[in-house]
Amino acid sequence: MGKINTVLFDLDGTLIDTAPDMANALNILLEEEGYDVLSFAHIRPIVSNGSAALVQLGFPELTDQSTIERLKKRYLAIYQDKLCIYSTLFPGISELIDYIEKKQMHWGVVTNKPGWLTDPLMQQIGLAKRAACIISGDTTKNRKPHPEPMYLACKQINSLPENCIYIGDAQRDIQAGSNAGMQTVIANYGYIGHWENINDWGANFTINKPAEIIDLL
Repeated sequence: MGKINTVLFDLDGTLIDTAPDMANALNILLEEEGYDVLSFAHIRPIVSNGSAALVQLGFPELTDQSTIERLKKRYLAIYQDKLCIYSTLFPGISELIDYIEKKQMHWGVVTNKPGWLTDPLMQQIGLAKRAACIISGDTTKNRKPHPEPMYLACKQINSLPENCIYIGDAQRDIQAGSNAGMQTVIANYGYIGHWENINDWGANFTINKPAEIIDLL
């Protein structure tokens, strides 16, 4: 690996384990609509795909777009209200961030989650002031897998893409990092479905726990 001075993280499923709160919000919505709740194991692999995918998971038979949009809006309202009740940093993330900062490297977040959820979540989890950049899904015109948010992160941190490593748990994360010319790492501990073949994603590395990034650095 070349000289790395910046570590960028995806948010959900990579930096923060948000699945418990996102699953809880979906089950509250299902109960409101008179549906049976879903198991956490069933919901977890879908979390990184966002609210639209979660609503589709919970209400697979729906085709009326106005109903789907209503449910998506309600889901987001529930989730916003219960944003950081059960969410925690993945084991080893706190130590990894300490290591990055001790080495006087930069770290930041590039996520497709909208800023009105990303910013308060980062604040409540205690990382907002420590991150060198926080790029949300609505910060730039294009979202991942487009490289635009990756380039903005580099600009804000004053780093070159080839000096960055990007860690994510979805194929679009690896595509975004690769499209920007960064080294890419699959967070295999994240929200990856059993049906997904991560070997097809074209990442430079795969890790099973955050501490393995220290060995790469």
